[in-house]
Amino acid sequence: MKMLVTGGAGFIGGNYAHMMVHQYPEDQIVVLDALTYAGNLETLEPIMNEPNFKFVKGNICDREFVYQLFEDEKFDVVINFAAESHVDRSIENPEIFLETNIMGVQVLMDACRKYGIRRYHQVSTDEVYGDLPLDRPDLLFREDTPIHTSSPYSASKASADLLVLAYHRTYGLPVTISRCSNNYGPYHFPEKLIPLIISRALNDEPLPVYGEGANVRDWLYVTDHCSAIDLIVRKGKPGEIYNIGGHNERSNLEVVKTILKELGKPESLIHFVKDRPGHDLRYAMDPTKIETELGWKPEYSFDTGIRRTIEWYLNNKEWWTHIINGEYQNYYAEMYKDRV
Repeated sequence: MKMLVTGGAGFIGGNYAHMMVHQYPEDQIVVLDALTYAGNLETLEPIMNEPNFKFVKGNICDREFVYQLFEDEKFDVVINFAAESHVDRSIENPEIFLETNIMGVQVLMDACRKYGIRRYHQVSTDEVYGDLPLDRPDLLFREDTPIHTSSPYSASKASADLLVLAYHRTYGLPVTISRCSNNYGPYHFPEKLIPLIISRALNDEPLPVYGEGANVRDWLYVTDHCSAIDLIVRKGKPGEIYNIGGHNERSNLEVVKTILKELGKPESLIHFVKDRPGHDLRYAMDPTKIETELGWKPEYSFDTGIRRTIEWYLNNKEWWTHIINGEYQNYYAEMYKDRV
């Protein structure tokens, strides 16, 4: 099987590419990434020379380029991780989120229709459901929970989901959608909460926490997410949505304090800052459908996953310091200077 993984130089897509290359050596994995601010070719360096792996630089919004890629490679499956995904950035500049997260999805699906694929999988987010109250731990997001978005980012992802389902109904395109809770783990871009706290705590820098840190997220170790997507792509029913959650709800303040304890750093590093506009209170997923229909279960609890994550950041300081000082953006030019 030949698989196109878009956004595969990002956090989750990169981890997925690593897993697929090693788990399915008989498959061909092609990563397409525009290498914008969150795309990091250094994430793919460990698999760059594997015989079943190929990297292509390009933008999913470029219809002519995408069509030519499909013509040349003849993909069987497309998994779309490519997305602008940072809520704060979407509040500052919504337009790029609409372009990539909606129009880019349309281009990919049009290419899938034109050249024929066995499965198009859209990687979505729990944020399309809005939020839940903090005082109702019994409430969880189900696949039939109405969409109720809070930011330009979540609105763009919800729009893409609706478009994907429309292509399935109108054109018969074989699609699946997964909506996942917050991920964490190796290769996570340092502007996100957990890697931000780890990197700043290691340098004894102030740790910014929105509001009072009461916002709750359901945390999922990234390889558990990747294994769930793999199951959906190979065994999921076309036209279906699958929620992926880890049963690991933690407030932001709990997450920060856990990291500080693991690192042996003082809680005095915590600095509460003005809250984000429209900040969702709580996300919590009900993964019953994927558990019962496909037999998926997360391997890691939050405690075991956060220890593995911290260990990875301690052992890979060069990766995240390159991002903080901007050197990672020069890696592509250096890597390909003699190939172009």
